[in-house]
Amino acid sequence: MGKKGKGIKPVVDNRRARYEYHIKENLEAGLVLVGTEVKSLRMGKANLRDAYAVVKDGEIWVNNFHISPYDKGNQFNHDPLRPKKLLLHRREINRLHALQREKGLTLIPLKIYFKEGRAKMDLAVAVGKKLYDKREDIANRDARRDMERSLKERNRA
Repeated sequence: MGKKGKGIKPVVDNRRARYEYHIKENLEAGLVLVGTEVKSLRMGKANLRDAYAVVKDGEIWVNNFHISPYDKGNQFNHDPLRPKKLLLHRREINRLHALQREKGLTLIPLKIYFKEGRAKMDLAVAVGKKLYDKREDIANRDARRDMERSLKERNRA
């Protein structure tokens, strides 16, 4: 799905998702939000840690996406954990529904950002990692870091 959402600074980032899941593909989806949710999101008061998306009745919904209540929202404030609807084309929803029915595939939000004034979500089709995959990733990251450090020291001398 190309370069959608690249180069745009995320308001909220789900860094844990890349550690716990193998990302198969990404797509950009619009978010249906109420006014106080948008204001709170612009202030960066949201959490994607336990969020996941499901296809229900031909629509995609994000559950466990926490947006803190807006400080000055008084009685018009929103429920922090209410399910949020995603905006996608019908054929994308049908394809994601088919992928979700496959064994082990999950829809995980990676980041939230604003593009031309509208809230967008980078949604990933992912497979959960096993413990040994996580250990392998850590070992690879450490090896790469050591290699870069030794190259940097060699270039100084």
